[in-house]
Amino acid sequence: MTSIVHPLHRLRRTSLLCVAILSVVRPVSAAAEVEDSRPPGVIVAQTPLSKTQYIGSPSIAILPDGTYVASHDFFGKSGPNLRETHVYASHDRGETWTPLASFPAATWGSLFVHRGNLYHMAITDEPGNVVIRRSFDGGRTWSDPKDAHTGVLLSGKFHSAPVPVVVYGGRLWRAVEETVNDRKWPRHFGALMLSAPVDADLLEAANWTRTNCIVFDPAWLPGRRPGWLEGNAVVTPEGGVANVLRVNTELGPDAAYELQGPAAGIPRFEVAARADVSADGRSLAFDPTTGFLHFPGGLSKFTIRHDAVSGRYWALVNKVTRPHAERAVETEPAAQRNVVILTSSADLRHWTEHRVILQWRPGELLTRKDRHGFQYLDWQFDGDDLVAVARTAWNADSFHNANYLTFHRVRDFRAEATAGK
Repeated sequence: MTSIVHPLHRLRRTSLLCVAILSVVRPVSAAAEVEDSRPPGVIVAQTPLSKTQYIGSPSIAILPDGTYVASHDFFGKSGPNLRETHVYASHDRGETWTPLASFPAATWGSLFVHRGNLYHMAITDEPGNVVIRRSFDGGRTWSDPKDAHTGVLLSGKFHSAPVPVVVYGGRLWRAVEETVNDRKWPRHFGALMLSAPVDADLLEAANWTRTNCIVFDPAWLPGRRPGWLEGNAVVTPEGGVANVLRVNTELGPDAAYELQGPAAGIPRFEVAARADVSADGRSLAFDPTTGFLHFPGGLSKFTIRHDAVSGRYWALVNKVTRPHAERAVETEPAAQRNVVILTSSADLRHWTEHRVILQWRPGELLTRKDRHGFQYLDWQFDGDDLVAVARTAWNADSFHNANYLTFHRVRDFRAEATAGK
């Protein structure tokens, strides 16, 4: 089994050895960079206003007939499509894509299929209400959430991302966050979980149950702006449901690189948090003495899914390859989203790093002005492969301000995890 660990040359060596890499962007000269005008993967969409309006929230689902459906929203400074979601379809396994539909007031959303129908759950604004839409025709037309009977599930100040919807114990589960105070990002978020019976009308708000909301305590993880967000609903090895959250662990001027408190011993930029949900979906609990996990890629948004074939949990994550970068905000590891790796775990706690999937100059010191990044990847199982969509910045304003939605295929993803069995 090949594992990708520090130091950085191990990442480079692994990327050369992996014959099944989906797309590897090799370091090139500044002159060659200009010639590399197209990003890796298949282009699904490109923003028409790349200086002010950016592509966000990539999501992908597979319909019962094998059609791939992908979506994204627009975020940014200004533009006609801000907080609008666009939907696309592919009938040739991701080789080509066709626009299907668009709808307003839908950001940070995710697609999922339930009982043959396609759904999209999102937030109306930044922050806003939690809403859900349904399509009976594969994404061409969508319901309009107008009230609590047609898809407005929660009213208030909520936040989310393209995170998984899972079915377990006769219920669907999805994580969201609520803005609970006026502190700066992400300290104003509280984590919670939503759920509904599998046979319920999902557009009826009364059918959904929410847990209590847990606010991150800065004492758990001292840093510049500690907090959690973009939680994943995950069925646990013990037979319950957990919310596994991204954890922000930026250094800040007074924080030591070595973590203190409950997360001591975990690399600062590889921390996730697990909060457990009660079976009835009404209670969320977090124990800081056991709830912090060593999770490569925990500094940026990720999607975790369980694979029944391998019996493992899988994720595509942004690996921080320069954890000891200078502490200035412009060069801290939080600004690094130029390396994507494939990881897996048997128990949600111990993760193996397998392949380099995407990379751009992994050994260089990046700044927030770097113009390349692959981030917020959402993905699905497709036989022996994973299929994914990414929020891709390619010769963009910055690594963060993506100008493309790109599609990628990770072939034979179980190979390394099963090689030693």
